[in-house]
Amino acid sequence: MLIVGNDAVRQVLDGRELEVLAAVRRAYQQHARGATALPHSVFLRFPQDTRNRIIGLPAFLGGDNAVAGMKWIASFPGNVADGLERASAAIILNSMDNGHPVALIEGSTISARRTAASAAVAAATLRPATPDTGVSLIGCGVINFEVLRFLRVVYPTITEVTLHDLDRDRAAEFARRCDPDLAVTIADGLPAALAAHGLVSVATTAAVPYTDLAECRPGTLVLHVSLRDVTIDGVLSSVNVVDDPDHVCRAATSPHLAEQHLGHRDFIHAALGDLLLTDTEHPRDPVKTTLFSPFGLGVLDLAVADLVMTHARAAGLGVELPDFLPSAIPAAAR
Repeated sequence: MLIVGNDAVRQVLDGRELEVLAAVRRAYQQHARGATALPHSVFLRFPQDTRNRIIGLPAFLGGDNAVAGMKWIASFPGNVADGLERASAAIILNSMDNGHPVALIEGSTISARRTAASAAVAAATLRPATPDTGVSLIGCGVINFEVLRFLRVVYPTITEVTLHDLDRDRAAEFARRCDPDLAVTIADGLPAALAAHGLVSVATTAAVPYTDLAECRPGTLVLHVSLRDVTIDGVLSSVNVVDDPDHVCRAATSPHLAEQHLGHRDFIHAALGDLLLTDTEHPRDPVKTTLFSPFGLGVLDLAVADLVMTHARAAGLGVELPDFLPSAIPAAAR
């Protein structure tokens, strides 16, 4: 079994944004074709602790190089104050020949970049009449930094970034880390950030909705990565695109609350994978806000983790552990 730590994961993924985008796109398409198995995520929560959680995402991704596996990702928001990353993760990949685990890969960077790539794939699919030249980032953490990285690949026209975070110092630090060729400003409040550009990415740790998106420009695309920020009214007034209706309508996400309110899911316009299987363009509604709500499918983690495993082996990165499993049973003893 190959064990790949975070430094090696970053070595593999840095500069391979186009490969990551392609892997995520293919995974969405395979899911839309029915070539995946995707049980619901398992949420491990703790007594008297409503903030922290660990989530298990089992999945199977079919295709020429089929793979099964699972991401086990912990979210402890209090880590940030201690100088630690909010999320930590491990991904295990299993052979489809014999079920054996073939790789154990540190998954926090994979998780962040597959999330960002999925948002960028949605942005590239749901295009405006004229290319976006700016983006508002609500929440100045790891995820939106990666979202910005991938959005600039699919929209090289982006030159302006507007930031908003409840912690202004955090926003200022984010701005310092941005490329110097970007014009970065910190908004004076959420309404100003939502109104600044026709492309918005929301990646916060919010547990309950707080905005109806009323301040957005006509035709704005909101990449609702954190899933629990938009009120029921905000959801129902938008054109809703999701990654998978069954997955996103659970765990008190904004679409889940809207479904509970209405008693149905008819407000969901499309799933991204279905759009990617068509040969037609999918322009944004020029008046309404388009809301992309991705629950985060485990097949995306597998797609990027498999890419990491392949390149890491080719480059001699990671540690091979040949005796991780028991020795083969002699034929005479079977």
